[in-house]
Amino acid sequence: MSSSPPRPGHPYHMHDAIYAQPGALRLVTRGQGAVLAAAAARLQAAPHVWLAGLGSSWHAALVGEALLARVGGLGPRARAIDAFDLAEYGSVAEGAAVLAVTHRGANRSVGAVLSRAHAVGAAAVAITGKGGDTPAGAEHVLRTVEREASSCHTVGYTCALAMLAALAAAVGGDDATARELDAIPDLLATLLGQESWDELGARFGGRRRYWFVGGGPNAATAYEGALKLSEAAGATAVGLGCGQFLHGSWTALEPDDVVVLIAPPGPSHARARDVARVAAEIGAPLIALVAEDDRDIAPLAAETIALPAVAELLSPIVAVVPVQLITYYLAVKAGANPDTMRAEQPAYGRARTVAGS
Repeated sequence: MSSSPPRPGHPYHMHDAIYAQPGALRLVTRGQGAVLAAAAARLQAAPHVWLAGLGSSWHAALVGEALLARVGGLGPRARAIDAFDLAEYGSVAEGAAVLAVTHRGANRSVGAVLSRAHAVGAAAVAITGKGGDTPAGAEHVLRTVEREASSCHTVGYTCALAMLAALAAAVGGDDATARELDAIPDLLATLLGQESWDELGARFGGRRRYWFVGGGPNAATAYEGALKLSEAAGATAVGLGCGQFLHGSWTALEPDDVVVLIAPPGPSHARARDVARVAAEIGAPLIALVAEDDRDIAPLAAETIALPAVAELLSPIVAVVPVQLITYYLAVKAGANPDTMRAEQPAYGRARTVAGS
């Protein structure tokens, strides 16, 4: 966390970071064209690209895998892996590439995989925040935003996704994706003003458990939503892909839970509709993040949030922002400080020291 003084009430630092996202996204690649091109060339030539991260950075790596596979044209050469697993159990072959995502640049597992890549002559690329450490072993470093005052990373996450999309477009020579990426900040600015987010938090606060479910690239958005709510509010939250939810996890759903379903148009939409139907049968309220003209899921929802129309592979950048706002206002409703991850409570402060070691 940065040295910014804590705030005792709303608006917390997390709130400011969420609303800073349109402006940050407009600037995220500025002045980094040469590094972006050099990194893209190394990834394009690699027979295998590992995308690695932990926490939110792991979720970004999952989206990055889909972007590099399809927009970048790497197909099965791009694979996301938990940075700890790659450091402790994996291997990096000569000629391969490691693309590591890390907010602060100093994560032990991320440093280990980048150093290993450098040692064997593999390409080592890092996406990290400004003002933080330069990850050891990184050959090319792409910077996103200044370190956030809140421990609940939001703008750092969306900017990492945008940088991954820009990198994938450079790898694949996809000018259409690059242009669509340029339009996202304006779409987000509109999205941020379209709902009464505080009323949403008050309406759905105090529930037993929160389920975040998404398909395709938005399975990562579901994982991120569950992590954000745990960090911000200390609430019990579960993040699942549509298939995993429907395979049996739904049997733990209760009427006093809430399901947040991320379901923009795409191949996973049909299974997302099944998730909505399951929630309706059980009686659990559904918050649906869907296209404005959705006619399949919206009628089953207690609340709908209209997502801007973007390509499915870019939709995690816009879909995660309502998820961030929902988690923020649920934290405010619960009387939690979303910036601190409960570090002001002695036991949790000690636990955080252990977890970050």
